[in-house]
Amino acid sequence: MNGIKKIGNIARLQGVIIIYTISSIMSKKASASSGNLLRFLFFFGMEFVILGVYAVLWQQMIKRFEISVAYANRSMAVVWSMVWAVIFFHDTITMQNIAGVLLVMAGTWIINTGAEVE
Repeated sequence: MNGIKKIGNIARLQGVIIIYTISSIMSKKASASSGNLLRFLFFFGMEFVILGVYAVLWQQMIKRFEISVAYANRSMAVVWSMVWAVIFFHDTITMQNIAGVLLVMAGTWIINTGAEVE
């Protein structure tokens, strides 16, 4: 049961990191407003709302994990940001991007396999 609880907590932690990366989508959308003040204010405001939600959830996550484990998992933001870049902004992925993401994922996996979760 402890293994299932650990996987669940790591999944929740990744969910919080996903929320964090969504704020960068709002930021990029706000910067692309091209003088449309209402559009800019909407996306800029959404960025702050999302970051507020993230801050509250992040505090809950660092109660469950050692701080070093929580911050090591935060490096997965690179992976999620690349996913959003492809989905929302039609960016291309290079072999260097893939190599970097694989290194981040490998490091996160190594940290998580040895992590103690409360």
